Order: sequence, then structure tokens, then C-alpha cells
Amino acid sequence: MFKLFTKDFWDVVARLILRNKIGILIGIAIITFFFSLQWTNMRFTYTEANLLPDDHEVNLTYNDFLKTFGEEGNLVLLGVKDEALFSVAKLNAWNRLSETFKKYDAVETVISIKDLQKLIKDVPNEKFNLEPFIKDSITTISQIEKLQEELFHKYPFYDNFLFNSETKTIRTALYLKKEIVNTPARKEFIVEKLIPEIEAFQSLHELDVRVSGMPYIRTLNSQIIIDEIGWFVGSALFVTSIIFFFFFRSFRATFISLVVVCIGVMWTLGILGLLNYEITVLTALIPPLIIVIGIPNCIFLINKYQHEVKLHGNKVKSLQRVITKIGNATLMTNVTTASGFATFILTESKLLKEFGIVASLSILAIFILCLLIIPIIYTFLPFPKDRHLEHLNKRWIGGFVNWMEYMVRQKRIAVYATSVILLIASIIGIYQIKISGSLIEDMPKKTEFFSDIRFFEEEFNGIMPLEIMIDTKRRKGVMKLSTLKRMNELEDLIIETPELSKPVSVVSLVKYSKQAYYNGNPKFYQLPSSQENSFILSYAKNSSSNVDLLKNFVDSTGQYARITTFMKDIGTDKMERIQENIQNKIDKVFPNERYNVTMTGKALVFQKGTKYLVKNLAISLSLAILLISIFMAYMFRSARMIIVSLIPNLLPLLVTAGLMGYLGVPIKPSTILVFSIAFGISVDDTIHFLAKYRQELLANQWKIKVSVYNALRETGVSMFYTSIVLFFGFSVFTISSFGGTVALGALVSATLLFAMLSNLILLPSLLISLERSIANKEVFREPSINIIPEEDEAD
Repeated sequence: MFKLFTKDFWDVVARLILRNKIGILIGIAIITFFFSLQWTNMRFTYTEANLLPDDHEVNLTYNDFLKTFGEEGNLVLLGVKDEALFSVAKLNAWNRLSETFKKYDAVETVISIKDLQKLIKDVPNEKFNLEPFIKDSITTISQIEKLQEELFHKYPFYDNFLFNSETKTIRTALYLKKEIVNTPARKEFIVEKLIPEIEAFQSLHELDVRVSGMPYIRTLNSQIIIDEIGWFVGSALFVTSIIFFFFFRSFRATFISLVVVCIGVMWTLGILGLLNYEITVLTALIPPLIIVIGIPNCIFLINKYQHEVKLHGNKVKSLQRVITKIGNATLMTNVTTASGFATFILTESKLLKEFGIVASLSILAIFILCLLIIPIIYTFLPFPKDRHLEHLNKRWIGGFVNWMEYMVRQKRIAVYATSVILLIASIIGIYQIKISGSLIEDMPKKTEFFSDIRFFEEEFNGIMPLEIMIDTKRRKGVMKLSTLKRMNELEDLIIETPELSKPVSVVSLVKYSKQAYYNGNPKFYQLPSSQENSFILSYAKNSSSNVDLLKNFVDSTGQYARITTFMKDIGTDKMERIQENIQNKIDKVFPNERYNVTMTGKALVFQKGTKYLVKNLAISLSLAILLISIFMAYMFRSARMIIVSLIPNLLPLLVTAGLMGYLGVPIKPSTILVFSIAFGISVDDTIHFLAKYRQELLANQWKIKVSVYNALRETGVSMFYTSIVLFFGFSVFTISSFGGTVALGALVSATLLFAMLSNLILLPSLLISLERSIANKEVFREPSINIIPEEDEAD
């Protein structure tokens, strides 16, 4: 065990790689082919991201609601706000469009203006009958005027559902079959049937049709995720290859690196298929991440090879030293990076757990590929020409290294003062960070479907469903007048809340029944009295099954009722206040011994999921710090060195968190990832610097300053190269349409840039200032496991 990863171990690894190169390449080809076969198992997610554990109370409540009332996210809405609609030709065309969707197998129900029916009192038979507002097609303007009068002024039951009586906005509701909502059939209907029909209608009748609803939003949102994978991979390859070529000025080295990372991407997709994971907004980021993380590996290996060739001119010896001298340091840096991602495995969120598993496995895989492929390929290539080695003597790089050395030698006080100022400012900024639990905040703002979301928010107060389920604890308890009055009191609070839409429930239907009992007089749209209730219910019971409108609001036993409202896209703070107000009302109105009332819905589940992740952020980051501290202890056998090495990596995280507060970037699922990812990557620079520093201490008889400056000159170039690649590589994500992905890319890039400067300036300054208290023979005694390369790292 303790002989693993020693110098002798890496000598054996080098011999095995260089002597079995053909067999290794064949093995890589076979594994790559195997992973390519797994691509057929990849599938894109058709559900919303559920950030909570399956056994979380909020998820259990939501699942209970679905068991009682079925899938709630099956509503697609079409809307038009245009006075031109109220003409004979265009209103008939709108009704025909709505009728068209009834023929599709994916659609369960369509409710449009033409489908609206009045409850009519049938006195002789003591029952209610249904009579349509529009019996046949409309032929005259007077019919339209009568329809508008009835809809907008006489029948409040339908107000805010199929029309807005104030703005005259009209909409049609399509209920998809619940069993297809979370399947590919939903996408097929939306993309191949719904959208073409609407586009044809718009071009023919010159009306702007707005479309929304969770099935529609999820379908187009998922399609953008799919489309962006290719853009991310292509952009990451382009950006990293351009930077790589700029540094090395070698088409050969650039091409080799691209081959390696492309195979890494193939393996990543194969891992996704092999594990049968869905491609989500998070796992879609892993292929470009592998490119961005893999290129620095290539830089260290190729840079080391070229340095060795320039040093002694022996190609075989150079390739052997590439493996033996930096193989272990590169392994450690990849392990720490993988650890940053692997901390998500320990969360109970399925979404994050899958992301952590695939990302960490892929990072280890790209390390293995780099270590195997690059030395083997170079054995087949001719000796590097002088132009391939010119980058090792670039003057501007020398100037950068001289500037860093000057700052460490002459400006340490300024470095510490700047660090303290940044720390204080960051802490102030951290207190300004807000938490966002919005389902749609990260959706592409420039897309048409996002503007449609805002349209329906403005016209109908939102599209994000919030459900309240009332368990009366007895059969037929819902239709008790006492229950209806309690529900009505709760609905009054919802109506008074501007962020919520008008609620829909059995209460509205009972009010409508009373209005119908009094011959459609809108003044009687209210709950019946105790005396009226028995008469009205008798009418309802005698009515035909066609008048049974209760099925969507009351379960078959009459024990459970639902109140459905829709929420605007509001901040987490507002949502929590609204939830608290509703819960206080529930506690006041519904006695616990007689009722069990719960709030649920997709918007609430997502908001709770975000809060859950925020609570787990500290745990995840603490685990990353603990794991990396263990690696540091394994390398340096010094608790004091662990503390010194963590300071330059924690400061950039605090600076980034402070920037989030000042710039108004909230904590949300996408930005939560920043800290563990950035910490796992940024600590790589620390490992490379301290590895070289320890070697210099041993070579220079524990002369601290000489060792620090030598380590800075030797590792500064490679750290600069890799940091620039990582900075621009993560910046690729800022081209995304998704706000969360943009924030992730920008924040990780900024963090890594701060981390580079921190590791190249603050860390050497600390080592010199603390002198013997952290660097002596006792602290850096020769360990039994030789982790550190005995010769210089990649320069």
C-alpha cells in the first residue's frame, strides 16, 4: 500500500506505458468503442429538476397530491390580446383552431370560449342543464357583443381562467393526457403538432398567439439545453485550442490535445449512457467541462516533455520523465478537482448526485487518457524542432514572472493589506446575497416563450401552479357547507394577494350553482346559505353526468378537495411570506382535529429544493475542504502547511461570494455549484507550487527565500498557462441562453483568476513571512511516500 505512488512506482508505470504502447492504444480504442455503444442509452430529461431527496417531506406531500388528483403540470395555454379577435371571421377561426387540437391523441381536453357553457335552471325537473354560450358558429357582430357582455360581466366563474374581463384577453386551455406529460410523446406533440398549427394560424389571420404552460415551457427549455451541448463542446474546443496554440505555436501539440479531450468527451457521454442517467441542465455541462479541465493536463505534460528535450535532447528519456516526474503531481491535482465535484455525491439530491458521479469519474478518466496517450503519441513523432520550443523563452512571460517576484520581494505589506481589504469588502457583500427559488429565473430571457411567460403573468397573474389540498378526514366532507365556507375564507386571502391568481376550486362551482339557481343573476355568485344549500344540492344531484364539473376539484370519495392558484415569478423572500400568510390562515380556519391541509405544487417544490441546497452548501464545501486538507496532509505531513495552503484558495471564494452580493447574483441551484467546483480546481495551483517549493527546500538546505523564488519562477509559467485556459474555458458558458449557466461560467472564471493571483503572490508571501514556523526539516521531513517530483514540474 505505502509503496504506491513512490518514485519506483512511477518508474514502473513509465516502463509499462512506453513498452506496451500499441496494446494500450488498442485498449483505449476498444473502451472508446464500448462507450460509444452506450450512447443509445442517453436520454434527455422530460421532468423538472427536483432538487430534494425522494423521501423529503415536501416531495412526499407533492406525491400524495399527485396520487389523489393526478399530474398537475399538464396544462398548455394559448392566449390572444387583440381587439381584432372580436370579429366574426377571426373569432370563428380561433374557435376552429381550438377544435383542431381535440383530434390529437396527446390531448385529453380542450376548453375554449366555444366550449364554455352556462348552468341553466330546469324548474320542472329540478336540475341544472348545460347550455353553450356559442351554439353554432358566429355569424353576426351582435352575437359577439352579446357574448362579450355575458362573459365579461355576467359569469365571474370563468373570469381569469379563459379570459381577463378587464383587458379582454382571451385564452384556450389544452389539458394533455397525464400519462404522456413526462414522456417523449409530449415533445412530439408540442414540436410537431402544436407549434406548426399555431404558426399557420398566425400567418393566416395576423394575430399574435401567446403560448405557455409547464409542458410547453419544459419542452422548449429542454430543446435549448440539447442545442447548447453542441455549442458548448464546439466553443470549448475552439477557445482552448486557440489559447493552446497561442502558447505553444505548434499545430502538432494542439491537435494531439484536441484528440485527447475529444476521446474524453466520448467517454463522458458513454458514462452517462452506461449509468442510464438523464441529460439535465447540469449533466449537459460535463462534456465541455472535461475539455476545459483536460487541456491543462495536456499543457503540463507537453510543456514538461519540451522542457526535458531542450534540457538534454534525449526523446525517450524525456518521455519517461514526463511520466515519472509529474505523473503523481498531476494525479493529485486531478484527484482534488474530482473531489470538488464528488462532494455533490454526498447530498441527497438525485440531480446533484448524478452530476457529481459523472463529473468526478470523467475527470479521472481524462487524467488517465492524458497520461497514456500523450507520451505514446510523442514516441511516434519526430524530434521537436526549435520553433516548437521557442515559447519556453518568451520575454513577456519572463516579464510576468519578474513582476510576481517583485511583488513578493518588495510589496508583501501591500499584498497583505489588499487581501485584508478584499476580505472585509467580501464579507460585507456576502451579507447582501439573496436566495432565489424561481422556476423560470434561469430560463432564456431572449426567447419567445419567456416573453409569453411574462405575458400570462401580467394578464392572469402567473402560470406557476400552487396547490392547496384539503383532507376533510371523512367521505363527502368536502360538500359540507362548513367546509365550503372555510375554503372560501382561505380563497379570499388568495384573491387579496397580488402575486397570486384568482383561485379555482369547488367553491367557485358552488357559487356558480347558486347563481344558476337564481336564473344567472351575477349578484348571487356567492356561497348559499344553510337553507339554500339543500335546494341547490338537490338540483346538482339531479343533473346529468355532463354537468359533473366536480371531478377536477374533488376526488371520487368526496373527502379531498383542491384549491388551485397560479403564482407570479417572485423572489424567494416574497414566496416565503406568502406561504407563511396562507399557512397562518389555514391554521386559523381549519381545525387540526377535523382537517389536514397541505400546500404543494411545482413552484413550491422548487423553492424548497433551493433552500435545501443552500443548507447543504456549507456541508458540501466543508467536505471539499476536508478532502483536500487530507491530500495536503498526505503530501506535506504538516497541519501548519494545510492552513497556509488553504488561505489563498478560500480568499478567492469569499471574493466571488462578495461579488455575487454586490452584483445582485442570487444563490440558486446553478450558482451553488461554483464554490465546490472552483475550490477543487484552484487548489491545483497550490499543489503544483508547494510541490516545487518542497523540492527546492530539499535542494537548497532549507533556505526559504531562495526556495520560494525558485519555485515561483519554475511553476509560474505553467500555472499562468493553465489558469488562462481555465479562465477562458469556463467563460465559454457565458454564451449560454440560461442565466444560471452564464452565472456559473462567469463566477468560476473570476474565482480561478483570483485564485491564480492568490497562489502566485499571496501564498509565496506567506511562506516567506512565516519563515521557520512552517518550513523546517521537521515539518518537511522525507516522507515514506515520495509524492513530490524530484525535478522541476512542467514549466
